[in-house]
Amino acid sequence: MNRRIGILGGTLDPIHCGHLEAAIAARDALQLTEVRILPSRVPPHRAVQPVASSFHRFAMAALAVNGIDGLVASDAELCVSGPSYTADTLDRMRGSGIDGLQIFFITGADAFAEIATWHRYPEVLDLAHFVVVSRPGHAMNDMRRGLPALSSRMRSAGEVMRSGASTLGHPSILLVETSTPDVSSTSIRERLRLGETVNGLVPRAVERHIHQHGLYRGNVRAQADMRTADQLHGED
Repeated sequence: MNRRIGILGGTLDPIHCGHLEAAIAARDALQLTEVRILPSRVPPHRAVQPVASSFHRFAMAALAVNGIDGLVASDAELCVSGPSYTADTLDRMRGSGIDGLQIFFITGADAFAEIATWHRYPEVLDLAHFVVVSRPGHAMNDMRRGLPALSSRMRSAGEVMRSGASTLGHPSILLVETSTPDVSSTSIRERLRLGETVNGLVPRAVERHIHQHGLYRGNVRAQADMRTADQLHGED
C-alpha cells in the first residue's frame, strides 16, 4: 500500500533528456517507488502520427532509462489498440488493482496548460494524482493563474512531502518546480532531418539507436532503412 507509481506518457518521438529530467524530478520530489515511461501507440492529440514506429519508440525509451534508478519502460499503451488516452490508461491501472491514490501521472506544465482539451476532462483528474513539472517558459505561478478553476487542487510537491504523503487523501495536482532542458522532440527531429548533431539532447544510447536505424533522416534511403528496421521488429 506504500507504493507510489509514477507514469510519464507521451509520443516520445524520440524520448529526450527533458523527458528524463522531468521523470527524475518527480521521482525525487515525491519519493516515487518507480516511474513507468509509456510511449503512446496512437497519440490522439497529433494530426500527424509519429515518425518512428512504436517498436523503435519503445526501444529508445528502454535504452534511455537503462541504469536510472526507479525508471522503467512500459509497453502498456502499445499493447492496446485505438487512441492512447490518459484516462483509459489510468482506468486500466486501477482495474488491475492499483489504488488511484498510488498513481502519479507526470506531465509538463506546457502540456497541462491544455488539460481542458484532454479526453474525459475533468473526470480524468479524479483518476490519479497529476504531477506537473515546470518547463522553460511555464512557471508554477503561471500555472495557478492560467487555470484558476483548478488552483484549489494544486499543492506544492515539497510541501506535501514535508507534511507527509499520507495527507493526500484525494487526487491532487502536485507542482514540481525544477529546471529542465529547453528541448523538444520536434526540434530534435528537425535537427536530425538536417543532419545536425543531437549530442546532449538525447541519451547517448538513444542517439546511437537513431543513427543505427536511420531514424528521422530526410532522404529516401533513410526512409527505406526505417522500413527495413521496422520489418525486423515485426512490422509489415
